[in-house]
Amino acid sequence: MAPFYAVKPDNALKRAEELCASGQDAVALQTLHEVVLSKRSRSYALNIMEPIMLKYIELCVVLRKGKLVKEGLHQYRNIAQNTSVNSIETIINKLLELSEQKVAEARAKADQITVESIDDLEASETPESIMLSTVSGEQTKDRTDRAVVTPWLKFLWEAYRTVLDMLRNNARLESLYHAVTDKAFAFCLTYARKTEFRRLCEILRNHFQNMSKYSHQPHSINVNDPETLQQYLDARFTQLNAAAELELWQEAFKSVEDIHTLLTTSKRPPKPVMMANYYEKLTKIFMVSEDYLFHSAAWNRYSNFERMINKSLTDEEQSRMASVVLLSALAIPIITTTKTRPGYVEQDEHRIQKLNRLSTLMGLYQHPTRTGLLKEALNKNILSRVRPEIRDLYNILEVQFHPLSICRKINPIMTKLSEDPDMAKYVRPLHQVILTRLLQQLSQVYTTVKLDFVLKLASFPEPYNYDAATIEKFIMNGCKRGELNIRIDHSSQSLMFETDLFAPPKDTVAEGIQLQSSPADLMRTQLSRLGNSLQAVAQMIDPSVKVHAEQAKQEALARAVKGIEQEHKITLQRKATIERRKEIIETELSRKEKLAAQEKAAAAAKKAEAERKRVEEEQKRREDERMKRVQDEIQRDQAKRIAEEITAKTGLQLKPEEIENSDVKTLLDLKVTRLQTEQKELSDRLKQIGKRLDHTERAYRKEEIPLLEKDYEHQQKADKTFYEAARKAELEASKEKHTENMKIKGRLARILDDYMEYKQKQQDKVASVVEAQRRAIDEAIAKAKEERIAQWRAAREEYLAHREAEERERQEREEEERQQREAEEREAEEKLARLAKEKQEREEYNKKQEEQLRKQQQREREIEEKLNAKRANPTPPPARAAPASSSGGGSYVPPALRARQQAAAGASSGDGEDSWRSGGRPAGSSFGGRDREPRRFGGGDREERRFGGDREERRFGGDREPRRFGGGDREERRFGSGDREERGWSTAGSPRRTGTPSREEPPREDRWRPSSRGRAPGSGGNDEGGWRQVGK
Repeated sequence: MAPFYAVKPDNALKRAEELCASGQDAVALQTLHEVVLSKRSRSYALNIMEPIMLKYIELCVVLRKGKLVKEGLHQYRNIAQNTSVNSIETIINKLLELSEQKVAEARAKADQITVESIDDLEASETPESIMLSTVSGEQTKDRTDRAVVTPWLKFLWEAYRTVLDMLRNNARLESLYHAVTDKAFAFCLTYARKTEFRRLCEILRNHFQNMSKYSHQPHSINVNDPETLQQYLDARFTQLNAAAELELWQEAFKSVEDIHTLLTTSKRPPKPVMMANYYEKLTKIFMVSEDYLFHSAAWNRYSNFERMINKSLTDEEQSRMASVVLLSALAIPIITTTKTRPGYVEQDEHRIQKLNRLSTLMGLYQHPTRTGLLKEALNKNILSRVRPEIRDLYNILEVQFHPLSICRKINPIMTKLSEDPDMAKYVRPLHQVILTRLLQQLSQVYTTVKLDFVLKLASFPEPYNYDAATIEKFIMNGCKRGELNIRIDHSSQSLMFETDLFAPPKDTVAEGIQLQSSPADLMRTQLSRLGNSLQAVAQMIDPSVKVHAEQAKQEALARAVKGIEQEHKITLQRKATIERRKEIIETELSRKEKLAAQEKAAAAAKKAEAERKRVEEEQKRREDERMKRVQDEIQRDQAKRIAEEITAKTGLQLKPEEIENSDVKTLLDLKVTRLQTEQKELSDRLKQIGKRLDHTERAYRKEEIPLLEKDYEHQQKADKTFYEAARKAELEASKEKHTENMKIKGRLARILDDYMEYKQKQQDKVASVVEAQRRAIDEAIAKAKEERIAQWRAAREEYLAHREAEERERQEREEEERQQREAEEREAEEKLARLAKEKQEREEYNKKQEEQLRKQQQREREIEEKLNAKRANPTPPPARAAPASSSGGGSYVPPALRARQQAAAGASSGDGEDSWRSGGRPAGSSFGGRDREPRRFGGGDREERRFGGDREERRFGGDREPRRFGGGDREERRFGSGDREERGWSTAGSPRRTGTPSREEPPREDRWRPSSRGRAPGSGGNDEGGWRQVGK
């Protein structure tokens, strides 16, 4: 049967932990290895398998089992890649973290061993080290690292390779793949592993090339996905940086090619920061390969991106960058120094292919040239930003013509450039350019020069000086490539500058300033110069030719001016058409991209849905299979157990195929049948055996009856003989023992007194010691008792004091609460008394107010009765001529009676002097009339009008204490009620007209309200009344 932990993985993990605790790591690893690689592991949940894998990885790292790590990781990837990528990431990070930790520990241990191995710090060499140095070039630390650190480095490198091989070409694990790639590059940089870095680059390159091969597999990587390409691009840039840091320029160039391939494949434009890094690394690569042409082109592109990215460059940084760009262009050799011979078709094709390849990597549409790079630099106005010595160098090499002093002028500049570490690398190629310019300028001035003269002119400081052999070699190389046409005469030690009249023009020779045209140029331009001379002679002979030419020129100019508008319109239309077509194309492209994105999203959603359904079905199938396997396993275990019971109890041996093909019920029936058969057979055998034993026993008894008596007699004789012999031996032994005991008693009797004396001494000593101990214990007990009693009494006194203090505080608190409560009760009683008094005063006041209201109502009823009586007996109005009788003009007139009085007054006074002013007003109303003396609103005789007069009689606005509101008793002051004639209130007037104080106005009903300033109408400056009149 399988081990007990093979059914449940939790048991395997517990078993492994127990084995690790006992030091059996290898057995624990084997246990977990069986669980991880079993077919049942695919049906286990990840939360169960993840702890097992973590422990498995830990044991593999401790024991350096790289093969087991690879097998376990591949198995776990197949289990978890469809459900949880994070779990795989956790396992891989654990593996790499533990491996790196072990490497760090090994390095620390190696350093400690190296330090401990030095016994004497003053001794530079020991005999052992001297002997080892004779047979080996390694130092002690190297041997220690190889023994301690190298195995862990190998394991860590193997772990990186295993992880990368496991994660490759899987879209779900793509991010984790690139993260591990970055860690692998960091490993190579940290430990300077150049060989491993080359292998790592080759592994990654193979993985990328094989992506298309595995595109049909599930979870394959889509190369056309922009996110995927961006991640691979980031990884290649990291690889390029690492290669540059390790100075592996061949791998760096391969990385550049990989980056260019990814850039051409990607649909997204690259980031400027990445492109700047790209061209920066290209400058280093081309400098190492001494390809100064493409090195200068890379510097030119790098400076463009650097200025685009960093807008805040200082003047010093801009000057440095511009100086390097111009200096790299000036350092491009005019005569190439490659070892291939020109003129061969294969070599030319190879050179052209190389140039095309490098131009493609640089993103250039044509091959760069020295002249083009210098022109581009000048077009960017670089000369205004470069250093002064670089500007002087450019002027000397490209502008000025001074063959006899060129080297003397340039040597100080070269010395200054050699002191700068960034520009010292351009000094040697610059000397070749200087030598080329020297020979070119000498060829324009001289035909033959001495070699010593050339050596004197080409004098450079050490280590850049040239001897005759070097200059001769340089001249031969230039002649071989067709750049120079110089002959060396060794017999006269001179140089002869030959001129081929029919040689084609050379771009390199044309570079730089020319003092005069060469014979080849004169021969090549002879016909053109002859044509120009003949044209000038013809114009001098016939001036009309010049006039016709001028007229033709003017006509052409007029036609051009006339057609420029039409051409401009056509150009604008063409531009609009091109823009419209571009918009249509862009719209169509955006539509296609949007449609493609929608289709991609729909496909992705459909794929995700199908994947989800597949995962669900797969999980369900796995769960069903697991349940079925568990049930089958349980049935097989039961069948095996039943078969073992049948074999143990019945002896029936069942074949394995019979057990596999039989179910539990069949085996149980077979067991029961077999047991019943055996039981029946056993009972039959027992019956037969019983009968046979009965017959045999009966026969035995019949035969032994005659022999029993003889045996009895013989037994009696034997027993008697044995008894006598035993009794005799016992008596002899007792007698001997008694004799021996008596001898021992005699010997002991002699020492009995000494023994008793010694015993008494020992008892007395022990008794004295016990008594002393008892007294000491009693004293300690008494002392402890007294201390306990003292402690108890102190604690009791402290408790009583604390209790008395608490009691005092409680009594004080109760006293304060009682006083506070009494004060509150007193305040409450005072408040109740005050409230009762206020209530009583309020009731008395209310009674007075009710009494006053009652009296007022009674007066109002009397007034109403009087008014009713007046309505019943109306009195004619007083005559207008008698103003003296209008003293009662302030009396109240009802509205109905006032209307009749107005009508009567209008009829009787139609012929009066002031009839236009009266307006039908009653004669008694003097408000607005000529004579204001009798009416005098608010003025006049206060005793006659009885308003605003004597305050004691009027009782209005008087003493505030008795009246509490607006005066005294309502009955006395008659506020708002009572006899209006007595109070003297004028109710017949109407609002005055401004500017007409003496005109009479029709009567109206007035209302009085308290004034905001507290003045009574007609009181002038008196503020005691506090009432104002409001017209209705």
